[in-house]
Amino acid sequence: MVTLTIDGKTATVPAGSTILEAAQQVGIRIPTLCWLQKVSPTGACRICVVEIEGVARPMTACNTPVKAGIVVTTQTEKLHAIRKQIVELLLVNHPLDCPVCDAAGECDLQNICYELNVTQQPFVAEDVNPPAINGWPLIQQVPNRCVLCEKCVKVCHETVGSSALFVNDKGDKSFIDKNLELCEFCGNCVSVCPTGTMISKTFKFKARPWELTKVPSVCTYCGSHCQVDINVKQGKVLRVTSEDGSTVNDGNLCIGGFFGHGYLDSPKRLTQPMIRQGDALAPANWDDALKLVADKLREAKGPGVAALGSARLTNEDNYLMQKFFRVAVGTNNLDSEARFGALRAFKALNGALGTVGATNTVDHLAKADAVLVFGADVTAEAPALDWKIQQACRKADGKLVVANMRKVKLTRYANTHLAYRPGSEVDLAGALAKLILEKGLADDAALGKSVGNLDDLKKSLAAVDVKKAAAATGVSEKLLNEAADYLGKGKNVAILFGGDLTRGAGAEEKVLALANLALVCGSLGSEFGGLYPLDEKGNTQGLIDMGLAADLLPGPKEYAQARGEFEKAWNASLPTQGRDAQAILEGVEKGEIKVLYLAATNPLVSFPESGRWRKALDKVECLVVQDILSSELEAFADVILPGAADVEKNGSVTSLDHQLSKLGKARNPLGEARADLDIFAALYGLLDPKAEPITLDSVIAEIKQLVPVYGNGSSCSGERCRHALRTPFAPKEKGLNFTAVKAADVPSGMQLLSGKILFHFGTTSTFAEGNLEVAAAGYIEMNDADAQSLGVKDGDTVKVTSALGSAVGKVKVDGKVQAGLLFAPYHFADVNIQQLMPAGTNLVAVSVAKA
Repeated sequence: MVTLTIDGKTATVPAGSTILEAAQQVGIRIPTLCWLQKVSPTGACRICVVEIEGVARPMTACNTPVKAGIVVTTQTEKLHAIRKQIVELLLVNHPLDCPVCDAAGECDLQNICYELNVTQQPFVAEDVNPPAINGWPLIQQVPNRCVLCEKCVKVCHETVGSSALFVNDKGDKSFIDKNLELCEFCGNCVSVCPTGTMISKTFKFKARPWELTKVPSVCTYCGSHCQVDINVKQGKVLRVTSEDGSTVNDGNLCIGGFFGHGYLDSPKRLTQPMIRQGDALAPANWDDALKLVADKLREAKGPGVAALGSARLTNEDNYLMQKFFRVAVGTNNLDSEARFGALRAFKALNGALGTVGATNTVDHLAKADAVLVFGADVTAEAPALDWKIQQACRKADGKLVVANMRKVKLTRYANTHLAYRPGSEVDLAGALAKLILEKGLADDAALGKSVGNLDDLKKSLAAVDVKKAAAATGVSEKLLNEAADYLGKGKNVAILFGGDLTRGAGAEEKVLALANLALVCGSLGSEFGGLYPLDEKGNTQGLIDMGLAADLLPGPKEYAQARGEFEKAWNASLPTQGRDAQAILEGVEKGEIKVLYLAATNPLVSFPESGRWRKALDKVECLVVQDILSSELEAFADVILPGAADVEKNGSVTSLDHQLSKLGKARNPLGEARADLDIFAALYGLLDPKAEPITLDSVIAEIKQLVPVYGNGSSCSGERCRHALRTPFAPKEKGLNFTAVKAADVPSGMQLLSGKILFHFGTTSTFAEGNLEVAAAGYIEMNDADAQSLGVKDGDTVKVTSALGSAVGKVKVDGKVQAGLLFAPYHFADVNIQQLMPAGTNLVAVSVAKA
């Protein structure tokens, strides 16, 4: 520790601290303009100059380290004059356009001018600033407003890891420029800009900051749940912001959080109930629509009804939905899109390890010694975890191993990149575990204490042939050994895996292979290590906890084992059997499912075999669609019930690391739309008139009673509610089990992989103009070599055909996918790539032809 004196106050701070940090600790404010806590200091603006006794010239407080015994003065007439003149120089050729600048009212430069009484401009110089840059998507750059603080460059490089922004040219001609190919369009450069240089085009000229009402909430696009402020004016959401320092995401957002709110006021919003009359849907009142739905549910009786829910709904929505259909309707034909990925991972890990999702918090990831990203595009699936990996492996000395069949953003920063062949995940995970054990890098004592069948583990891994694994995966033995060294030597090893793995064929075996690797690495129970299953949907963990699946009940508990417990709690007889999503599809095809209820989900785009779902929906006697946006489903729907978006209702959501957060209701639902819980409650009352009236408070109380980990949810209070439901996973003695898994044959020939991209989240963001500006339509990503052999070039149209059908899309030629592999995002209805995917996989053999 180092002790110094600042303005007569004694400060004791860690060695390496700056004078600015020491001053903040003792409550002394030094004015700044270029300083930003979450990035390294630049010292560009010089406004933070202070005097140090014995030092001839003033020193910048933001990047001058403390020394024992120094005496610092922060306020003198001389310092005031220096700071004032610095600001006057910054204002040379700065335009006097504050009345029309979007930053007016929240401009740091304005504030510092006021603080230092800068009322005139005594200096003149030739204006050599380039003109405004209007060609970038989503963001306008106005160079003559720029003070070259470099906050935007630093955040882009150090925090986000995009490194798209840079200082172009030299001297007074310098300006901030951008490599658009690297830009993630996260908007963080706009957020940290102290002037009106970086401007959000989607917000420009929409409102003055003081006209906006800010409502604290969380972003539910992905499971990270960044804390945000919903900025509302006259009932319209005009922007989403986040505060540095006081939020779990430290003010950082991705494209979804910053620019993705456009769907809220999309012209495609559903605003009133509709009922099919003949060949068309006609507006209806709520009483008629709800009565019709209730009548159809009664007529079809329990087993003839099925429902598909969504991780886009709140915990309370999903809890009431599953109870309504089980108790009031009498059916356990319940499921969601989680069946095709997240639920498979959950069941595998829960069975082998006893975990219920991620085993550690997102914050702890930032201190991992080694990080393995396996079958995931973390930047796309959970951007906030990407930022934590940046902290662990770029700002700190952690080692990053990226294993994927395609290049992702984090590949740039990987110490080792394992580009494996599609379908060879089990081989790869087994080889890494074998090498770590063989090299003596595993903690034998810890393994012996925590693993109940250690002998089976050692025997199984001893039989792994690393040479054969290298041949199967296409990864050299040298790289396998290198990765094993990094993972084996790490004290805290974090393993993240996502949709490329969990949605694929044999996902359960692949997840178990990773669980075995986690055992050998000591990931489970280490302070900063852990297993992190990723699912892009915002409330997947909450959906699982609420038991919205045919084989689960709230808890989550296995349906068959806990049915009696919930029959007693609900005073009702529950169905003995239930159908999952695939069985529901088969039931519709066979005419056994008469009524299908879709709540905030669209199987015609998101589900595998989407073409088969389309044919099935044409057969179902009654289709009820409860959603916020108009879609292809309207052509098949018999009743439309308009729901509420997350900013239009109260409730809670659960992050991927088990943090409970409250939504902030920023406005009422549009038109006649209703909160989803209110819709379920109204239907419940119609089907069971003797039931007690259902409110949000009554549902919360019931969840606390029946879902033990949510029982302490009362502590989730205040505007920035964030309550830990589960503590980091701590294995019991002999409580972990190794599971032997067998590698599947690696497929040959051209393969198509479907998955998520950075710029979109499910299908919701395809209704947001911000996201559409950078990714307007679906495409087929192809390796250069494959494109050359097929005679196609970037932008050409191709037809991709699997055993299930064909899809047509534009080609995007680059080196991100390996030869023999195509990639297509699943978000877009225009290409509808999911129609080619069989159930239970995201990878399929295809043929390709120029269209």
